[in-house]
Amino acid sequence: LLPAARAVPYSNMAAALVQYVVLRGDLARPPRSWPLGAVVAQGCHAALAAVHGYREHPDTGAYLEQGGAMTTVVLEAPDENSLLDLAKLLKEKGVDHKVWMENPEGIPTCLALRPYPKNLVQPHLRNFKLLK
Repeated sequence: LLPAARAVPYSNMAAALVQYVVLRGDLARPPRSWPLGAVVAQGCHAALAAVHGYREHPDTGAYLEQGGAMTTVVLEAPDENSLLDLAKLLKEKGVDHKVWMENPEGIPTCLALRPYPKNLVQPHLRNFKLLK
């Protein structure tokens, strides 16, 4: 648990905090045809890994303080290459994120950013559509 002193009260934030999760859409389609639950689990793993990995960041603390008001946006990467290209771009831009790998196969399945003010990261994600 984060100390309350570390978290910035959400009501004082200038911009809304959001966690973006980018899942590979091709995992649920042939030829892979993963069950929906397996795909959702990948997103859960990535989101938790990002929050845990950046738990000391003030934005993460403020996001968690929101409780039931947390905002998460789930986007779709068409395939593995687009997911890895996004990871490379985010790394170049200094955007904190985690790529989730399904093991033991070593398949990159999902990417999640730590919670960010929406306006700071949305431009990097504009080419990705909401997951449907």
